[in-house]
Amino acid sequence: MNIQSIFDINTASEFESMALEVFQFQYQYNALYKAFCSHLGKLPEAVKRLEDIPFLPIEFFKSKKVISGSPDYEVVFSSSGTTGGTTSKHYVTSLDLYQQSYLKGFRQFYGDIEEYCVLALLPSYLEREGSSLIYMVNDLISKSSHADSGFYLDEHASLHTKLQQLDSVGQKTLLIGVSFAFLDYVEKYPIKLQNTIIMETGGMKGRRKEMIRTELHDILKRGFGVENIHSEYGMTELLSQAYSQGNGIFQTPPWMKILIRDTEDPLSLQKPGKTGGLNVIDLANAYSCSFIATQDLAKCNADGSFEILGRFDNSDIRGCNLMVI
Repeated sequence: MNIQSIFDINTASEFESMALEVFQFQYQYNALYKAFCSHLGKLPEAVKRLEDIPFLPIEFFKSKKVISGSPDYEVVFSSSGTTGGTTSKHYVTSLDLYQQSYLKGFRQFYGDIEEYCVLALLPSYLEREGSSLIYMVNDLISKSSHADSGFYLDEHASLHTKLQQLDSVGQKTLLIGVSFAFLDYVEKYPIKLQNTIIMETGGMKGRRKEMIRTELHDILKRGFGVENIHSEYGMTELLSQAYSQGNGIFQTPPWMKILIRDTEDPLSLQKPGKTGGLNVIDLANAYSCSFIATQDLAKCNADGSFEILGRFDNSDIRGCNLMVI
């Protein structure tokens, strides 16, 4: 399997062909995924279409070592575990593949990283080890080559000064941050920006009360004086990201695809426009699992874009009691 070819995908048929090849590889070389598929009766000869591929419940990343191929790995990324549960762990065989994925994905939606000054307001992530988001943002900061690029913890005053300076000279700037930190900032330092992309990565991390996206974005649009709030959709268990450039509508790079499952029958898929559980195909996850059933509720549009509508109330994937594998 030539995993590099995922970055050459241009059409839906090329994606399906590569996804089926990755499925065959992971069925053969991932004992956990093979056992899961076997319990469902999904043997390789029965998987002939994209819709036939089984999606592994994301909870397995909390209790099992999800790895395909060689047992060796370069790094282990872990989730924050702020909900009090067990953290997820992603054993990454190839950091180079991760780097290619986020750099090529960023370039597709935002252009050359070297044109940006990258500022990060990610206190909850900086305060722990093993964050894949911190790894990505740190690399974006490094590759931006701008002298002022960097992380901010709680230095809101100095961040405010820096944003004013950069914006006043027309410097393209990306400010990426977690939702609660953005809210803390705009309460003290409202600003009006013209050359800055505000990108939230979601989550209150237990620091503030959760709020719906439209309410959050309205506050942030007023606080930063911008027309749109951008968003990044990623997670510990994925090596690719989807991006929203406004209104909460996310788009994926060509090697990533979203499918929506029925909340009552998780082995059935919903048609575009219907709400259900979000299934992710991330072909950059070739050496872990590329087919993941998340706990997010979402709606997919006919053009492949999608919206995140919330999360499952319960932690179990309804109707799929296979966690004993």
